[in-house]
Amino acid sequence: MKKYELELYVEDLFFSQNKQKSPISELNWQEYYIKWLNILELDLSQDKTYEISLLLTDDKEIKALNEQFRHKNQPTDVLTFAALEADFPDNDFLDTISLGDVIISVETAEKQAKLQEHSLKTELIWLASHGFLHLLGWDHPDDDSLLEMLTQQKFLLNSVGIESPIIDDFFV
Repeated sequence: MKKYELELYVEDLFFSQNKQKSPISELNWQEYYIKWLNILELDLSQDKTYEISLLLTDDKEIKALNEQFRHKNQPTDVLTFAALEADFPDNDFLDTISLGDVIISVETAEKQAKLQEHSLKTELIWLASHGFLHLLGWDHPDDDSLLEMLTQQKFLLNSVGIESPIIDDFFV
């Protein structure tokens, strides 16, 4: 198994503004993302440090971002901005490479957790894993690729000891 270095930047605009305790500590987020980066068969240099930023926000903020970047005037559960997709000159000279940003609406995650009858913690990790896979180039333009991506998410959640949502529920 390859061993990668990861710097995770967590910005909590939801729980801190609502004076609530997050169900997932910054240290736990760091552990999850490092585990995921290291268990996947990735073709990344082990000589680099990789960065991910994770933003926890509300429906209002994610709706504005969804409108600005995807031209969809509605909130969504998770948005990603993958840095590796961008045209960038040869990055061999860089020691640190950004994989990109994952933005999660905690408000939407709360609604989805209730509908799926699991904890907010599970939903947040589920969405974080989904965003993580997008940063690595995964996409789901059709049902087959969505099933493949959801199966990979299930693997990622299981790797950190979290029981994942039932995949069949996504095709109802």
